[in-house]
Amino acid sequence: MTTVIFVHGTGGRKEAYAETLQQMEQALQKRRPDVKLVPCLWGDPLGAKLNAGGASIPTYKESQGGQVPTPEDENVRLWENLYNDPFYEMRLLSLRPLQTQRIVPGQSTPSQELRSRVESLSTDTELQAKMNVLGIGAVFQQACEVITGGNSKQFGRLLETASRPLEGDYAAIARAIVSMSRVLCKEQELYPWLLVDDQLRNEAVDAIQKTLTRDETSRGVISNWTKSQLTGLAFGFGTNKIRRKRGAVMDGTYPFAGDIMIYQAKGEKIREFIRGQIEHEQVEPPVVLLAHSLGGIACVDLLIECDLQDKVKYLITVGSQAPFFYEIGALQTLPYGEPLPKHFPKWLNIYDLRDFLSYIGNCEGVFPGKLVDVQVDNRQPFPEAHGAYWANEQTWNEIEKVLP
Repeated sequence: MTTVIFVHGTGGRKEAYAETLQQMEQALQKRRPDVKLVPCLWGDPLGAKLNAGGASIPTYKESQGGQVPTPEDENVRLWENLYNDPFYEMRLLSLRPLQTQRIVPGQSTPSQELRSRVESLSTDTELQAKMNVLGIGAVFQQACEVITGGNSKQFGRLLETASRPLEGDYAAIARAIVSMSRVLCKEQELYPWLLVDDQLRNEAVDAIQKTLTRDETSRGVISNWTKSQLTGLAFGFGTNKIRRKRGAVMDGTYPFAGDIMIYQAKGEKIREFIRGQIEHEQVEPPVVLLAHSLGGIACVDLLIECDLQDKVKYLITVGSQAPFFYEIGALQTLPYGEPLPKHFPKWLNIYDLRDFLSYIGNCEGVFPGKLVDVQVDNRQPFPEAHGAYWANEQTWNEIEKVLP
């Protein structure tokens, strides 16, 4: 099975990455349903962050920087997203790094435990009776199948990233099932009071989670990973009074420039993170690295310094500055004038003339004959053109041509 690992670019964080990954998965499903898409979200653990809480930014807190939502805000925001997408929380959890599921005699792995507990939902008569009382019994089994059945790629990813303690995973699954039950009720023109009563909704979550955890764990469990993704998302910062809201503006913009500086200063940590995903036991060759923007630079540097040809068969860079960095002598692993090593894989480079952050490399003075440059038209002005590749059929047509 071909594995595509998506390496994001500068500023890649949280919801945006999850949304992009979902769109990419849908595009691949139409063209190559046999391909496995694996996330590589390096931005949250290794990207730029305000380690001192914005202390270096004048009037940061006074200008609405670092606003933290209250627990009530977090809960409302979470359900707002779950109502729109029952898989929302599971998608965030599945962006965690892959976990090794080591077999210990007499002890189940986190993945095995999670799968076993989920399978018990369909046979628990007490739970089914509770769902009947709450008005969603008619759709409960169907909701469980959609969320955790064999065709659920989101649940499959959750299993791949599962590690103890699992309470956050159980809670996310319970909320997803209740949210999907709401969707199915509306589709079947069923209108239980649970649709508008948060107390009944919470009772359903409690009952499912109690069955999964086999104890009295509260529905309020939100995993630390999910909390980190929700933090700062409850408030917007759009305003014309930039100076008065400098802190809020910085919250939305510093990751972009900061990630570039972080990579130039400590790029080896980001490359180690990417290599860890490539070499993980759950990643089957042939591997295609699909890298956007700064992610392309990191992948080029990584594939220069490490011989990964046993796994990585193709590099696809999209809207990347790697050729430009080489030309100005800014690549960390290859001085200008030195050729790409023999172990470097085949390379497709996709660019858009309206994307001023995309460059070409198959030219004299850069990497002549060592890669294929393909131009696409995202039909967007800059800077939107830089992030519009994944919505462009041309991009996916070119990617499909080279997938093993």
